[in-house]
Amino acid sequence: MVEVKSPAVAFVGRHNSGKTTLIVKLIEELVARGVDVGSVKHHSHVGFEIDIPGKDSYRHRHAGASETVIAAPGQMACIKTVEGDVECADIVAGMPGHDIVIVEGYRKSGLPTIEIMREGNPADMKAASAFAQGAREGWPLDSDFTQIGRRVSDDEPRQIDYLDVSEKLPGAATVAVVADIPCAIEAARAYGIPSFGLDAVSELADFLEERHVRPKVTVVIQAGGESRRMGRSKATVPFGGRPLICRLVDRVSPVADELVVTTNEPDNLAFLLEEYPGLDIRLERDVCDARGALPGLYTAIEVASHPYVAVVACDMIFASPRLIAAEAEALTSSGADAVVPVNKHGYEPFHALYRKSACLPVVKAGVEAGERAAQYVVRHVNVRKFPQSEVLAAEPMGGCFVNANTPEELASFERWYLDA
Repeated sequence: MVEVKSPAVAFVGRHNSGKTTLIVKLIEELVARGVDVGSVKHHSHVGFEIDIPGKDSYRHRHAGASETVIAAPGQMACIKTVEGDVECADIVAGMPGHDIVIVEGYRKSGLPTIEIMREGNPADMKAASAFAQGAREGWPLDSDFTQIGRRVSDDEPRQIDYLDVSEKLPGAATVAVVADIPCAIEAARAYGIPSFGLDAVSELADFLEERHVRPKVTVVIQAGGESRRMGRSKATVPFGGRPLICRLVDRVSPVADELVVTTNEPDNLAFLLEEYPGLDIRLERDVCDARGALPGLYTAIEVASHPYVAVVACDMIFASPRLIAAEAEALTSSGADAVVPVNKHGYEPFHALYRKSACLPVVKAGVEAGERAAQYVVRHVNVRKFPQSEVLAAEPMGGCFVNANTPEELASFERWYLDA
């Protein structure tokens, strides 16, 4: 099973900042929008119980079991003995498949952090004062703000009483500030950090959806129609006792928020709707009459409902869901328009990932200008190259770009597949 990494954001602040209250409201808002949310709460005190004393699972733990799983229909909990404090990165890594994980605490996790400061909390007020002083002094966010008062002016040392908050102030990882303290809001503005009011839950949810929630991916399998060299439709040619298109659906569906098959023979592929009733596969015809790789890419991007569009051909026998997941992560982190694998043969635009908003107008313009080669889009958008080393890191078995064009090639791959 392919595990898609969950992006995560940590909400941090001092004791009684109102973190939990805000997070609960934010989770409710995001879930109402259809976002799959995971959550992590950092409990600073040693030891806690989530089971009821006297229950069987409680008795298992207190008898000495180092790990106990409590399972019931629709729910499961695991209590495990660990050494020390578990790293937040390891916790989040063990929570794949969420659109976002909201973490409460873990300031030093390395995650993007959202700082909370509440006017009614004295610790927040003092931290906001230090934050504002740093902004006025022009100190970078990775500075130790507790040292600001010790700087020497032209006349004499300046003495300012700061509490020990060197580890509890906005820093280089801060991506937003939530506060009702005017000087904290002003400091955030000076640093170019977005700020939100304590009750601005909807606006904060908008920010997270735009910047941090995992963008949904439409995976498009290009099935075309009759292949001259294959002598029949590639999609329905047998492979391992089933139509070849089924192998592609099986491989890529785990990373697809939406699965689309583009084909000029939807009636012949209608069996997919019965074969995979839970996937809601859409069969889409070409949106223009022109033939060629670029018009096919235009159809794939045009019919996709989600912001990221992964495109694979139905004869790419070893198309990799892990590669698609890695490309999606690279597209998010780079801010590029497309992530396209590149090797000694050049670009591989048909196992690539495209940002719909940026690539659709470019591809459409190319098709309207009579362009037919898929390389056109590579030349006209901001491409994040995905070299062979990263491809193999995502999919160590390799072979992602191999395709079968003739019955002989397909038979050779089938023999290898059945013997493996």
